[in-house]
Amino acid sequence: MKILITGANGFIGSFVVEEALNRGFEVWAAMRSSSSKDNLKGLNPNFIDLPYADKEKLKAFFLQQKESVGKWDYVVHTMGLTKCKQKTDFDVVNFQYTQNLVNALIETEMVPDHFVYMSSLSAFGDGDKVTLKEIKLDDTPTPNTYYGKSKLKSENFLRSLDVEKFPYTILRPTGVYGPKEKDYFVMLQTLSNHLNPGIGYDPQYITFIYVKDLVKTIFLAIEKKAFGKAYFVADGDVWTSDDYAALCKRLLGVKALTLKIPEFLAKGVCYAFDKVGGWMGVTPTLNIDKYNILVAKNWKCDIEPLKNDLGFKADYPLERGMKECIDWYRKEGWLK
Repeated sequence: MKILITGANGFIGSFVVEEALNRGFEVWAAMRSSSSKDNLKGLNPNFIDLPYADKEKLKAFFLQQKESVGKWDYVVHTMGLTKCKQKTDFDVVNFQYTQNLVNALIETEMVPDHFVYMSSLSAFGDGDKVTLKEIKLDDTPTPNTYYGKSKLKSENFLRSLDVEKFPYTILRPTGVYGPKEKDYFVMLQTLSNHLNPGIGYDPQYITFIYVKDLVKTIFLAIEKKAFGKAYFVADGDVWTSDDYAALCKRLLGVKALTLKIPEFLAKGVCYAFDKVGGWMGVTPTLNIDKYNILVAKNWKCDIEPLKNDLGFKADYPLERGMKECIDWYRKEGWLK
C-alpha cells in the first residue's frame, strides 16, 4: 500500500512517516528539497518535493507518478504553517496550497482511497469561558487567530466536495506535544531555569494529545474508513495551567518562581514582538496569534465521537507522555 505524507519533515509529519514505515507502507515523504531532514534520521522513505504553489506543476508531477508507479492509496496532509512572517502566508500555505493539492489530485484522477487532513482545534477557537462547557462538533466555529481561520477555510473547502468522489477525514488535535516539538519545549526550558510565567489570574483549562496518540488516530481513521467525518483529538483529560506547570516541575525535578503577568501587559508585549519581528523579517515566539491562544480559558473538547467511531483510547496520558518527552529532550541535550 502506498501513502503520501505531506509536511513529512515537520514535528507531526515525521512521526507519521515513522509509523507508516513500521506498518509496512510504501511511503512518499513530501518536503522541500532545501529543508532539513533531521527529524527523519534513520528513516528511508521516498522523498519528493511538491510544487504546492502551482497547480499545473502539481498536476504534471502527479501524472508522472501515475505513469511510473500509480496513485497513492492514502494521502495524509500534515503540511502547514503554525507561525509565519506575514499573516497572509497562513492563507496561502494552509488554505490555497491545500486547495491546489486536492484539485490536482482530482483533475489527474489520482484521488486516493482516503485523504486525511490535519486541521486543529484552533479552527473552532476556544470554548465558552463562562460556562466552561466542552466544545462540541455541532458548535459554530469562531476561530480568533489567523492560523485557525486558515485551517477552517481548508475544512470548509473539503466539506464542499462530494465525499463519495473524494473520501476525506478531518482531525482537529488540541495541543500536540512530544519529542522534537519546540513550543512546549520553551515552557520546559523556562521551568528548568526556575521561572514559571503565566498570563492572567483566572485558571485556564487546557487539553493535550501526545504525538504518538495523534498518529494512532490517523491510522484508526483509515482503518475504520471514517469518510466525511471530523473529530476533535485529545487524550480525554483536562488540566488547569497551574496543574500542568506543577506536573512539569515535578517531572523535571525543579522548583520555579511563579510570575503572573496581567493580560493587558502580555498583550502589549506580544504586539510589540509582532511588530518588531515583522520589521526584522523574523517570526517571534510571542505574537498576537499566540497571545489569543495563551489567554483562552477553555480548551475542553468532546472526544466521545472519536472514541465511539474509531475506538480511540489514549496510550499516553499527560504524565507518561511528558516524562517520555523530557527524557528525550535530556538525551538529545535540549535540557540539562
